[in-house]
Amino acid sequence: MFIEFTKMHGLGNDFVVIDAVHQTIDLSAEQIRFIADRHFGIGCDQLLLVEAAAENSDADFGYRIFNADGSEVAQCGNGARCFARFVRDKKLSAKEHILVDTHAGQLLLSFDDDGLITVNMGIPQHQPALIPLNTEQEAKFYTVIVNGVEKAFGAVSMGNPHAVLNISHVESADVDSLGAALESHAFFPERANIGFMQVINRKQLKLRVYERGAAETLACGSGACAAVVIGIEQKLLDPQVSVELPGGLLNIQWQGRGTPVLMTGPATSVFEGKIEL
Repeated sequence: MFIEFTKMHGLGNDFVVIDAVHQTIDLSAEQIRFIADRHFGIGCDQLLLVEAAAENSDADFGYRIFNADGSEVAQCGNGARCFARFVRDKKLSAKEHILVDTHAGQLLLSFDDDGLITVNMGIPQHQPALIPLNTEQEAKFYTVIVNGVEKAFGAVSMGNPHAVLNISHVESADVDSLGAALESHAFFPERANIGFMQVINRKQLKLRVYERGAAETLACGSGACAAVVIGIEQKLLDPQVSVELPGGLLNIQWQGRGTPVLMTGPATSVFEGKIEL
């Protein structure tokens, strides 16, 4: 079986994007892991499927996301921007605003005049049961014991679970070992994406993210949204923030509880190809 694909990235967070509208796609977890393998496959942080919308949906497309380990997840912000660019480049839609269905709800993808793409990421969820967390009481800071040391963090769902730690310097953060330990901690029943946030000022922060099922990536769109939401909740940030990730900058806007998060950034096509599975 041959599958046509496009390799894309959003600030270095890279994807294999597949048109499942004009191709019949039914991939196993093993096949996804092979595609994502950087030595024997194509190589990517996530695999994205562009599907036709369900018959009873008002959306333009369906959007599915698979991590490099083969697990399916509900949200990926950088992937959403690449999804929009793919749909436009492949002439699957000429709309300026594209509505897509995900397992976390609907996303609205908009093309800006400057070539950037804005994603309405939806309303953040703060209740522990919706993140989810193994606790009943909502708090601005939660604590768990990792390797005998207590760690404090904020938590929120952006359609996927996020925990964000405030740190002094992202460059020296123990992202690999601490990120891995927290990602699979029992406090997170569905695992979690772990953000390491350094607040520069009220309009700027630096961020590194250990992504659930993918380890550290060069950028995480939903992670940037989560960090800004948590920073605003902790009275550290203004409603519009520039987030500096290892792969580049994202602009995040959030007006507070009950309102959606808007994420603006680039999406780039790298190459196209065909792979035999």
